[in-house]
Amino acid sequence: MAQVPSRSIWKKIITNFVNSLKPRQFKGDYIGSDLFGNKYFEIPVNSSSSRSRPSRWFEPPIKDDFQNELSAEWESWLRGRRKLPPTDEEVAKNYAIMQLKKKNAIEVDAKGGKPSVMEAGLESFPQRSGFERVPGAKFK
Repeated sequence: MAQVPSRSIWKKIITNFVNSLKPRQFKGDYIGSDLFGNKYFEIPVNSSSSRSRPSRWFEPPIKDDFQNELSAEWESWLRGRRKLPPTDEEVAKNYAIMQLKKKNAIEVDAKGGKPSVMEAGLESFPQRSGFERVPGAKFK
């Protein structure tokens, strides 16, 4: 007959007490850094730990200045949405796309000028000289 695991509360208390006496890792393993200078660390989960997820955190380049920007890839890794940390190539590629979108937004804004005054109905949408209002219709 197979042995049923014990559900004794005393066994759990003693097990947790013994595990609390074992040395634990307090300093995390360096995982990587991003373009903003933040450094990322992790303490992996081991079998004797009661944690189900690894501990992850970052250190900003200026100590105690947590207003620094985080890249989306590293933030998703910190929150546990992705298992593996992002590669440098992935972060650099997405940063280049972000810079291109910023540049294009500035160009579109410079070409189009300011939006028109808000009016009622369909006329409330801004009119820009470089874009047609109705597909296939000629510009005014």
